[in-house]
Amino acid sequence: MSYASIVVPAFNAAATLPETLDSLSAQTFGDFEIIVVDDGSTDATAAIAEAHAKTDRRVRLVQQNNRGLAGARNTGIARARGALIGFCDSDDRWMPEKLDTHVLHLATAPHVGLSYAGSAFIDETGRRTGHAMRPRLSNVSTAHVFKRNPVGNGSTPVFRREALEAISWRPESETKRDWVFDETFRQSEDIECWMRFALTTDWSIEGVPGLLTEYRINATGLSARTDAQLAAWERMVTKLRPSDPAFFARHEPAARAYQLRYLARRAVSSNDGDTACDLIARAFAESRAPLYEEPLRSLTTLAAARLCARYGDAPMRLARNVLTAGRS
Repeated sequence: MSYASIVVPAFNAAATLPETLDSLSAQTFGDFEIIVVDDGSTDATAAIAEAHAKTDRRVRLVQQNNRGLAGARNTGIARARGALIGFCDSDDRWMPEKLDTHVLHLATAPHVGLSYAGSAFIDETGRRTGHAMRPRLSNVSTAHVFKRNPVGNGSTPVFRREALEAISWRPESETKRDWVFDETFRQSEDIECWMRFALTTDWSIEGVPGLLTEYRINATGLSARTDAQLAAWERMVTKLRPSDPAFFARHEPAARAYQLRYLARRAVSSNDGDTACDLIARAFAESRAPLYEEPLRSLTTLAAARLCARYGDAPMRLARNVLTAGRS
């Protein structure tokens, strides 16, 4: 039995899965298994996983009809044999020391059920963009998870198995395995899970230093569709609000403002200045918390939205050129 399991949900991921699997096989902590869940792919995803398994026996392939990202993760969790369970989406990468760092963290912090780290952003070609997510690592409250989502994307967390079991359930329609991620969500399934974990368990959430995940930004992917992402976030709030009405009454306006600010930044990245301006205006109308808690980031977002609306992607191209020159 492997000490750790890494679940890799994959749907039509032939273009990026080899990089993902190479990064996972290169982990400096060696006692783990990789479970690739082929979620009904129609490309060479399964063949790539099978070929990788021939060179790394720690790789296992599980195939299923398409159930979405949450469903693929749940299947991987059900098949996992490790005491620790981590996740890496099939277009992202782990740095070699990532698993080793989380194993040490969880071994020395028995109160922590979810360990995470920062992420460096990569573009569609796999190059680092110069941007990164450097979240708070300690004293992470439920309110902070709600407002700022320090765990971030689905390729950062490593859980204790018993911590995941604390939030698992089986819907009446399910006959084969429990759910940890809510399969009725096609977006915001990550934050829904982190929030439910924070709201309903006594486990702590803590991060470790370093940019240990490389998270791929895809302008045409789910994260770029701001209207759908906002609707999914609102649905998450509606679902979880009854679990602690007083908490949501206190923190919901500020959390919504932060979410709108985040989506404004995504709109800028997609060169949609008008949408970005609308979103940032709605954010500040909802709550001024982002302005006084994070004034620089908030005002930068406002400026970027207005510049994008007026000049298109020229400011973003200039910024990218400056960053590229700085790395050369």
